Amino acid sequence: MATTTTKRDRITQEAKELLAKQEAGIRFSELVSRLRSAFPDDPYGTVTGTVWNLDTRFPDEIYKPSRGLFRLIKFRDTAPSQLLQPAPSLEKPTAIRESDFYEPFADYLVNELEECTVAVPLGGNRFGGKWGTPDVFGIFKSRESDIVKSPLEVVVAEIKLDAGQLITAFGQACAYKLFSHRSYLVVPRNAPPEDIDRLDALCLIFGIGLILYDATKPDDPAFQIRVRATKHEPDSFYVNQNIKVIADDLKL
Repeated sequence: MATTTTKRDRITQEAKELLAKQEAGIRFSELVSRLRSAFPDDPYGTVTGTVWNLDTRFPDEIYKPSRGLFRLIKFRDTAPSQLLQPAPSLEKPTAIRESDFYEPFADYLVNELEECTVAVPLGGNRFGGKWGTPDVFGIFKSRESDIVKSPLEVVVAEIKLDAGQLITAFGQACAYKLFSHRSYLVVPRNAPPEDIDRLDALCLIFGIGLILYDATKPDDPAFQIRVRATKHEPDSFYVNQNIKVIADDLKL
């Protein structure tokens, strides 16, 4: 009886073959980019949903030497002989929207920074009022297998496509600290260098995370962390108020 090969099987096999060619390992975002080039007709969610937990699905073959980095176990005791190769260039879309980057950044929070166990795109005015709604909302909660349990944490992000609105974006990221434990500001890498330097300094002062990205490639934003967000304690009233609004999205 013939064995049927599913999309998930094909993507998994290709991922293993890519890892076998890269002693140093491959970061989640780069692996997804390469797989999407190999399988352009497969939905983005199918690719990410297949590879995000390769290390737990194949613990005898694949491990994570650091957050968001996949590597074959056979290379564990071998010094990497080459640097990671950049992902292949993807065709620039004819029209780019800010919302195109929400889902990729949600995946980045979960699978590369590993600061969330669940993250969802939001945007719009889901929370109502004038204090705004973050573009990405995530939570981190301990898994059942964790021996030491941690309290639930909220991680949010404000993403800006227009480099002329960086001051406004920084103010929004600060406002989100009212109901989040960590707040990130995500801005285009091609913003004026002096503006990025000022944001870098302000983010360090206020504990806001700063991420740079390629605003021309929604399929491969190449998120790069500049400042990691500092954890703080938000106002529990506003945390609960907002989580109730999107509890279904977060599957709570």
